[in-house]
Amino acid sequence: MNAGQASVAAEARGVEQTVKDTLALIEGMRVLMAEYKQRIRSEHAKVYSQDLLNNLFRQPYTRIEYVEQELGVSRPTATKYLDTLAAAGLLDKQRIGRNNYYMDQRLVALFVDGAA
Repeated sequence: MNAGQASVAAEARGVEQTVKDTLALIEGMRVLMAEYKQRIRSEHAKVYSQDLLNNLFRQPYTRIEYVEQELGVSRPTATKYLDTLAAAGLLDKQRIGRNNYYMDQRLVALFVDGAA
C-alpha cells in the first residue's frame, strides 16, 4: 500500500468511527428521552408535554424564557414546570448572574463521555 492509499484508508477508518460514535450518541439520546418521557408522564402528568420534552433535549440546558416562548405559557407556569423537574432530579438548577439555567447533566454526560 502506498502513502496515498494509506491516507485514504486512515480517513475511511476515521469516517467509520465518527459514524459509529454519532449513531451511539443518537441511540443514547433516544433512550434518555424515552426515560424522561415515561418518568415525567407518570410522576408529573400535569407538567408533561411533548413540546416540553423537546425543549429539554434541544440542548443540554434550558431557561424559563425558552419554555415560555416554545410552549406559549406564562413565566410562572414555565418556572413551575422547570422547578418541578429540578426537584425531581431531572434537571440541575443553576443561578448565573440574574438568570436561572436548568441543566440536564445526563445529557451533558452523554455529549462529553458518551454515557448517560
